[in-house]
Amino acid sequence: MATDPEPRWLDAAEKDAWTGLISMALLMPGRLEAPLHQEAGLTLFEYMTLSQISEAPARTIRMSELAYLTNGSLSRLSNVVKRLENRGWVTRAPDPTDGRYTLATLTGPGYEVLAAAAPIHLRTVRELVLDPLDKADREALARIAAKLRTLPSDYRQNPR
Repeated sequence: MATDPEPRWLDAAEKDAWTGLISMALLMPGRLEAPLHQEAGLTLFEYMTLSQISEAPARTIRMSELAYLTNGSLSRLSNVVKRLENRGWVTRAPDPTDGRYTLATLTGPGYEVLAAAAPIHLRTVRELVLDPLDKADREALARIAAKLRTLPSDYRQNPR
């Protein structure tokens, strides 16, 4: 049986970077969601789902692509879209070009809900994330986030 190599323990700077990142990752979703939930009755995931659909051509997108863009599983996304459908904000239909896929489309009332919630979300994003940072910090944050985002390679080659 092979012996595991000695762990590469974190030095003080690495520990500061790691604990800062994980603290931010755990705290931010709740802080970003609270105003949306209180003022618009939306979860952050619901808002992000509506937002991503609104940015797609004809406000229509494949569910698998939407799962990728919202960083949610198809199962989780399906449950959320079902709730949004029940509210009349989204419709789902088979993709006419390939019936293996399902399309989600933002309805007029869904767009109105999103338009009302967007200023709430924007205010919170500015207050909690962007405004405390100067231009160099924002550029560094964008660069770091891009480096840390990962997907399984098979998904990039064959998104559904």
